[in-house]
Amino acid sequence: MSTFSLDPGPDQIAVRDWLHGFAADVIRPAAAEWDEREETPWPIIQEAAKVGIYSLDFYAQQYFDSSGVGIPIAMEELFWGDAGIGLAIVGTTLAAVAVLANGTDEQIGTWAPQMFGTPDDVKVAAFCSSEPDAGSDVSALRTRAVYDEAKDEWVLNGTKTWATNGGIADVHVVVATVDPTLGARGQASFVVPPGTPGLSQGQKFKKHGIRASHTAEVVIDDVRVPGHCLLGGKEKLDERLARARERAAGGAGSAKGKNAAMATFEASRPAVGAQAVGIARAAYEVALDYAKTRVQFGRPIIDNQGVAFQLADMKTRIDAARLLVWRASWMAATNQPFHNAEGSMSKLYAGETAKWVSSQAMQILGGNGFTREYPVERMHRDSAIYTIFEGTSEIQRLVISRAISGIPIR
Repeated sequence: MSTFSLDPGPDQIAVRDWLHGFAADVIRPAAAEWDEREETPWPIIQEAAKVGIYSLDFYAQQYFDSSGVGIPIAMEELFWGDAGIGLAIVGTTLAAVAVLANGTDEQIGTWAPQMFGTPDDVKVAAFCSSEPDAGSDVSALRTRAVYDEAKDEWVLNGTKTWATNGGIADVHVVVATVDPTLGARGQASFVVPPGTPGLSQGQKFKKHGIRASHTAEVVIDDVRVPGHCLLGGKEKLDERLARARERAAGGAGSAKGKNAAMATFEASRPAVGAQAVGIARAAYEVALDYAKTRVQFGRPIIDNQGVAFQLADMKTRIDAARLLVWRASWMAATNQPFHNAEGSMSKLYAGETAKWVSSQAMQILGGNGFTREYPVERMHRDSAIYTIFEGTSEIQRLVISRAISGIPIR
C-alpha cells in the first residue's frame, strides 16, 4: 500500500505540467468560442487525442497510479483550462469507469478501447443512468431490461436524460432495471454497441454552463443487445439477484453487491471534485491578478482589507477542497473503505467551493465580472452544475450523514 503524500512525485509533476501547458495553449484560447457555439469541440478533442491526452492508455495510467492522485491532478489541470471543453474531453471516462467498476476483464478489454477510438477517428462514449422521473432516486429507474433466453439477448426499453455525449456516442452504457421488485438492487448495466437499432438521441439540452459538453436525452426503443453485453455477466447477476431476493424475504442472505449506477458514481466522485477544484482555482487566479492591477482611489484594490480577506478565504477553501479530493482518491486507490463517505465529502466540499469562489471572483471584478469579456462569468456558470450532477449537494450530505450515524436518514 502506498503512503499518502502531499508531495507529488516527478512523474505526477511531469504530467501536471504537460496538461497545464495543453490547457493554457489549446483549451483556454478556444473556451469562449465553444461556450458560445454550444457544440462538442471535436477539433480540441482530436488535438487532445493526437498528443495522447484523450486516450484509454492515458486515463488508465492515471487511474492505476499507485499514489492515487493521478486522476485528480489531470482533472484539475484540464478544468482549470475550461470546464465545458474539459468535460467534452473527459466525459467518455464516466462510461469507461462504469465498465471498469462492473465489467469482466474481457468486457473491459473489448469495450474500453472502442470508447475512445483513435487520433484519426475519435469516438466518445456515454453513461446513461438518470431518467426524467429518476435523478437522485436511482431506485426509481423505469428503463427495463428483459432477457430473451432463446436468443441470448437482452431487450431494453426506456428513456434516459442528462446523458453526457448521449446520442452522439459510439458506445452507450445503460443502467436498466432487471427485477423491479428489488428497487436499486434489481438493476444492471448494459453496453449498447455502436449502430445498435432502436437507440436514438432525444432532446439536446441548452444549458446554463458547461455548454461545450453535449448533454441530451437517449431514447431506447426495443434495443436488443447480445447476452455478453451485460456487464459482469449473467451468472454474477443471477447470484446477486438471488441474494437480494432472499434478503427482501427476511432471509439471512448477504447484502453484498453494489448497485450498478452507484458503483460508477462512488468511483468517480473524487474525480468530479477535482474538476471543481480546477474551476475554483482558475477563478481565484483571475481575481487575484485583477485585484493586484485594478486601481481605485489611487491604489490597487488588493490593498483593501475586504478584498484581501476575500482572496485569503478563497485560497484557503480551494486548498482544503483539494486535500479532501486527494485523500478520497488515495483511499480509493489503496482499496480503503469510505467509512465516513469520504468520497462524497470531497465532491460536496469541492462543488460548493467552486460555486462560492467563482461568485467571489465576480464580486472582486465588479461590473467587469458580469461581462463575457472576462472569463469568471463563464466559470461561475460552469461551477453551478457541481452542486447538482453526480449527486446533488443534498444527496452528498444524506450519504455522509448516514455513514457517520449508521441511521437510514431520509
